[in-house]
Amino acid sequence: MKKYTWILILLLAGCSKSVVETNKEFPLLQASNKDLQGGNWKTVLTFNKNDFQPASPLSATDPAYQKQLDEVAALQQNMSAEDKENLNYWGSGAVLRWNEIIRQLVAKYNLPPVNNPDGTYPIPSAGNPLAYPFFPFANPPYAARAYAYLSVAQYDALVAAQHWKTQYNVNPAYQRDTRIKALLPDNAVKSYPSSDAVVCGASAALLKLLFPGEISFIDQQVALHKKARLQSGIETAADLDAGEKLGQQVAQLSIARARTDRAGAAIGISNGVDLWKEFEQGAISRNEVPWISLESPKRPPMLPFFGRVQPFLFDSATMVTQVRPGPPPSTSSEAFKKELEEVKYYSKNPTRERIAIVHFWADGVGTYTPPGHWNAIAAEAFVTLGWSELRWARAMVLLNMSLMDAAIACWDAKYFYYNPRPSQVDPEIKSLTGIPNFPAYVSGHSTFSGAAAEILAYLVPTKQQQFRDMADEASLSRLYGAIHYKSDCTVGLTVGKKVAGFAIQRAMSDGAGQ
Repeated sequence: MKKYTWILILLLAGCSKSVVETNKEFPLLQASNKDLQGGNWKTVLTFNKNDFQPASPLSATDPAYQKQLDEVAALQQNMSAEDKENLNYWGSGAVLRWNEIIRQLVAKYNLPPVNNPDGTYPIPSAGNPLAYPFFPFANPPYAARAYAYLSVAQYDALVAAQHWKTQYNVNPAYQRDTRIKALLPDNAVKSYPSSDAVVCGASAALLKLLFPGEISFIDQQVALHKKARLQSGIETAADLDAGEKLGQQVAQLSIARARTDRAGAAIGISNGVDLWKEFEQGAISRNEVPWISLESPKRPPMLPFFGRVQPFLFDSATMVTQVRPGPPPSTSSEAFKKELEEVKYYSKNPTRERIAIVHFWADGVGTYTPPGHWNAIAAEAFVTLGWSELRWARAMVLLNMSLMDAAIACWDAKYFYYNPRPSQVDPEIKSLTGIPNFPAYVSGHSTFSGAAAEILAYLVPTKQQQFRDMADEASLSRLYGAIHYKSDCTVGLTVGKKVAGFAIQRAMSDGAGQ
């Protein structure tokens, strides 16, 4: 096995179970470049920053403000060991920690429903999220979209916050009261509105939409985050209130887009064979073997209409004309038979090295999915770079828009071609991991990995070869696991790279530099 995989196994121990990762220790966020001009960076969603103007901050001599300084001083004097642990946890970065939280929720909800006694499968309901099956079923496309919308809300809100910091020019609490100490690095420079509270407010608003059964848990995290910021000595309650409100307001733009991006129709499907008959008949009309569910009883395919969701980085017409790949080898061709034999070879000749690779990249049921795996890899790379909170948010939004649009492009190809899995064509092929309940071409892992590695290579050029090697290995893991043909993997990587190319084009003109 390549050396970098073993390094990642050590760094991301338990990465397939994101619940473990949420208490991971990271260094405190200390920005070497505070990106003071970030209020001028291009936002993802178009809006006028003046429409989200916070109320004018309190005067330093206002009794109400003095009372808030008293509150901070008192909180610092009575910190428990648990408070200090909480302070350091959130001090690693708001974007980092809220991204961890969504990965935890994705892992918790990445559970396909069990069938009913009559052989049908129940459908999660957003209107009744705590009834079985719990809403949402956070499968890879759903997860990729969730990560993207969270990141968009965080980034856009932070750009707006930086704009207003420059306008109001409010010094942090520790500079205004000698009783108060700065217990965390002062990365925002100016405190009104609070950057952490902006991320907190935006994140909570999105997560409550995406995981409506977790409102109590999300509110608990908000309270812990805000307490840490008060005890940091940097912000007062007024700074936090203004930031949280700004984050919530800007997040509504992301929520409005999410409600109209066509994902509701893609996610909220019902049972019935008629739903996928059109795909099956399309394959038969091309003289191809159509995909069938290998589960018992047969389960409806996962999100057959997710390819119709509105992407962030390009329009649907561009996806069809520029991103959608050409067809796979015909199921009646010699090329297909050759690829099938290759899969069979890996099925019958597993090695310890290949098995380790298969399981490291599996990211199946109960995990934060392949997009979440790449979010974790990104976090490990970013913590060493001394980025500001805003630059963190920009990097995560570029990554996660790429992953969402990669999911859309991948699912478009899967259901356009409706290609069978290897073990469907040859029952002697036994996979080394679970067989996903959707068509083979193209590989989702490969598409996600191609997109993620390419955008990460752009953002962290000193590690570009490492990221691309990881993507190649993630892609090959699906061939080694005997659930994908070689062309599924190689073409999936290519599709992912094409998607990332659109994100890189955006990054080159957003005003943030490299």
